[in-house]
Amino acid sequence: MSGTGAAAAGRRGARGTGAFEAAAPPSCGVQDQGLRSGAGGEGAAPPASRMGIAVLALLGVFLSGYLLLYKLGYVGALACGVGGCETVQTSRWAVFLGVPVPAWGVGGYALLLGLALAGLQPRLQSKRSLSFLLLSFGAAAFGFSAYLTALEAFIIHAWCRWCLVSAALAALIFGLSLAELPRLRREHA
Repeated sequence: MSGTGAAAAGRRGARGTGAFEAAAPPSCGVQDQGLRSGAGGEGAAPPASRMGIAVLALLGVFLSGYLLLYKLGYVGALACGVGGCETVQTSRWAVFLGVPVPAWGVGGYALLLGLALAGLQPRLQSKRSLSFLLLSFGAAAFGFSAYLTALEAFIIHAWCRWCLVSAALAALIFGLSLAELPRLRREHA
């Protein structure tokens, strides 16, 4: 019985040490290396900002796809609740350069999703060109959404709830893409 008690105490001691290591501050270097190296110890862990961009862009693809299906006549009525979704979607401003605005959204969000997913790959994480593209397309998405939101406010005089959600997604993506600036500076220096 005393051997079993000693083995249990040994396991508790090992667990206690592991818990201490997991709770140790990064400055101790105890557990920090494992968290940064990722599985297999190959390079740094993927940037959380790129993971966030990927999730937000995927939501944007679904949202824009829903609006595109409406625009193409595959969805009868938009589930908008209060607001002027149909007014906005049927206005002359719902087409940009001959292409329905939701199609631009699907393409833009899909591009951002692809770039963010590529940026999570260990061999591409430090590519300066990828950082530049994420930042550039994040800024373009934000600018285009700001333009469309201004049209809703000052020209169309109607608000589409789904368009506002898309604008919020674009703003969040742009905010997360700003994390690419230090990567551009560090790699450029």
